[in-house]
Amino acid sequence: MSKFSTHALALAIALAATGCVSLAPKLPAQEAGIPAQWPLPPTTQSFVGAQPLTSDPAASQTAAASEGAAVADIGWRDFFEDPNLEQLIGRALDNNRDLRVAVLNVERARAQYRIQRADRLPALNATAQLRRTGGDNQQVVDEYQAGASIANFELDLFGRVRSLSQSALQRYFAEEEARRAAQLSLIAEVANAYLTLAADRELLSVSEATLKNQQSAYDLTQKRRELGAVSGLELSQARTQVEQARADAARYAGQVAQDTNALNLLVGEQVDPALLPSKLTAGVTGLAALPQGLPSEVLLRRPDVLQAEHLLRAQNANIGAARAAFFPSISLTGFLGSASNELSGLFDSNTRSWLVNPVVNIPIFQGGKLRANLASAKADQKIALAQYEKAIQAGFRDVSDALALTKTLAEQRQAQEALVEAAARADQLSTARYKAGRDSYLNQLDAQRTLYGAQQGLVTTRLAEQSNRVALYKVLGGGWNERSQ
Repeated sequence: MSKFSTHALALAIALAATGCVSLAPKLPAQEAGIPAQWPLPPTTQSFVGAQPLTSDPAASQTAAASEGAAVADIGWRDFFEDPNLEQLIGRALDNNRDLRVAVLNVERARAQYRIQRADRLPALNATAQLRRTGGDNQQVVDEYQAGASIANFELDLFGRVRSLSQSALQRYFAEEEARRAAQLSLIAEVANAYLTLAADRELLSVSEATLKNQQSAYDLTQKRRELGAVSGLELSQARTQVEQARADAARYAGQVAQDTNALNLLVGEQVDPALLPSKLTAGVTGLAALPQGLPSEVLLRRPDVLQAEHLLRAQNANIGAARAAFFPSISLTGFLGSASNELSGLFDSNTRSWLVNPVVNIPIFQGGKLRANLASAKADQKIALAQYEKAIQAGFRDVSDALALTKTLAEQRQAQEALVEAAARADQLSTARYKAGRDSYLNQLDAQRTLYGAQQGLVTTRLAEQSNRVALYKVLGGGWNERSQ
C-alpha cells in the first residue's frame, strides 16, 4: 500500500471514530407549570438530622433546600428504626423477583449500548480465503489471500452513528433509573406491608380483648337473667356486643393472614415469624414534617423523573440520526495482507496485497421514507417531553399530598388519643353507674361501643401517619442508598 493510501485510510478512520458533526437539536426545555415551592402552612418540624429553622426567612429557605435535597441521600437503614423491618427490606432486595427483573433490564440495556457503540469503530477481522477461477478453454487458477480486513465501515461524517450510540446510552441510563425506582418502590411496599400487618395484629388484639370482656359481661348478664334481675332485651343487647366483637376478630384474623402472605411475596421467601411485628409502634420511621421553604426542584432527583429525562434525551438523539440520513454516507471496505497463487508462497516476499473500496451513497428518492422517519422521531421527542413534564407534575402532587397530610394526621392522632382516653373514662363511669343501678344498660353499651370504636380509630390513624411518612420518604426520592453518605 502506498504512503498516501495509508494516510488516507488512517484519516478516514479517525474522522469516523470522532464524528465531525451532530445534527441533534437542542434539548427542549420542560414547562411543567408547577410552583417553585409547595403551598404549605409554616411548620418548624424537620426530619432526622436537620437543624431547627431560624427566624430569618432567607436562611430558613436555604436550610430547607439543603434538607430537602438530603432526603434522597438518607439511607433506608438510617430512615427505618425497626431492626426487624430493616432485615426484611434487606432480604427483599436480595430475593424479590420484580427487582431482579429490573436489574436484568439494566444489564440488557448496557449490552445494547455496547453493541451500538461498537459501530463507531471499524471492525477489524483476520481473513483467509481461496479463490479458484476457470471455465471452458480457460486454465484453472488458484489464488490464496490472508490478512486483515474492514468491511462496510460507515464514516460517521454527519453523526448518524454517534447519535444512535447516544440514544442507546441514554436508554441505558433510563433503565438504571428504572431500577432505582423499582428498588425505592419495593422498600416502600415492604414497609407498608409491615406496618399494615402490625396494625391488623393490634386490631386483632383489641377485638380479642373486647370479645373476652364482652363474653364475660354476657355470661354475667345471662346469670342475672336467670335470676330475673334483668330483662331479655338487655340480654339480647349484650349478645350483640359479643357477636360484633367475634365477627371483628375473625375479620382481622383473615387480614393478618393476607398481610403475612403479601409480606412473604415481597420478601421473596417465607418470613421468620420472629421478625413479624406484634403491634404498631411509634418508632418505625424517622421522617417528620418538612419546613415550608422546601423547593420543588428536589423532584428532579426522583428516579422516575430522571428516567423520563433520559428517555427525552434518547429521543432527541434519534432526531439527529434521522436528520443525518438525508446526507450522503460513505462506507469503507479495506484489506491489507498477502496474496499468492500457491499456498506455500503466501507469505513470501513481493506478495503484499491491499484494497481500499470506499462507497458513497447519496439518497435521491426514498418514497418519503426519510421524511417520515424524521417526523416520527420528532413526534417521539414531543411525547417524551410531555411524559417528562407529566412525571414532574405527578411528583409535585405526590409530595404535596404527603406534606399536606403530615400535619393533619399528627393532629388527628392527638385527637384520637384524647378520644380513647375520654372514652375509657366514660366506660368506667358508665359501668360503675350501671352496677349501682343509677343508669340503664343501654348507656353502658353505648359507652363500650364508643371505646371500642375509638381504639380501632386510633390504630387506623397511627397506621395512616406512619404510612404517610414512608410515602413522603419515597416521593422525595429516598430509599436508593442503604446508608446515608
